Amino acid sequence: MRSSAITVPPVTRFVGFILWLLPALGMTQGYSVPHNAHGQPDLEGIWQAVNTAVWNIEPHAASYGVPGGLGVVVGGELPYRPGALEQRRQNYENRHTGDPEASCNMVGVPRITYMPYPFEILQTPDQIVMTYEWVHTIRNVYMTGEHPEGPIQWWMGDSRGSWDGDTLVVDSIHFTDQTWLDRSGNFHSESLHVVERYTRTGPDHMLYEVTIEDPEVFTQPWQMRMPLYRRHDDNMRLLEFECFAYADEERFGE
Repeated sequence: MRSSAITVPPVTRFVGFILWLLPALGMTQGYSVPHNAHGQPDLEGIWQAVNTAVWNIEPHAASYGVPGGLGVVVGGELPYRPGALEQRRQNYENRHTGDPEASCNMVGVPRITYMPYPFEILQTPDQIVMTYEWVHTIRNVYMTGEHPEGPIQWWMGDSRGSWDGDTLVVDSIHFTDQTWLDRSGNFHSESLHVVERYTRTGPDHMLYEVTIEDPEVFTQPWQMRMPLYRRHDDNMRLLEFECFAYADEERFGE
């Protein structure tokens, strides 16, 4: 006796899965990105990553004080050069003191985006400014001009932006090697080259994609991907995180 069940073609099942997945990624079918008075895609607002990348960008199990996470690295594993793995291991062993975050320093790009604090995007015709709660960090993305000649070692690098349709593309170089990619010791060298893509996928969601290139540490370029969420709290604004003051209070018991 034949079964009365209906056989769904594989392609139809795949399309159905994608349509089911879109809301989970904050993607609205047929969403039209709004534009501001300058004709730019409107990215302004207060945004925040909600994941565990600040602890470890790779998949990781939960441990004391660290929530487990699925990771944000495309493919799951970083393509370290063999010699760089030893540095990564040492960083992990010394993470409580060696991490620049522990010393209240700026944490660099792209880590500043997935710190556990909100950040704000402001737009002008020639510049996009990103302000962060972490130690009053301000990042200027210049929409005109080229990177200055180096070598230059800046905590946040030099960022130059352009538009790819409705996507903001930010190319950043000229970094110090003193920042890490997370609290677990994943790191980079002064040769770090970061390309970020910010794409509105819905009224309150933005897709953040990052390509990392650093031939001194990694065998090939690699990517991260995560959603960012717009904050809608009443009277929402960036607050101050006075890291140095808090550290002094803890040190001197004030």
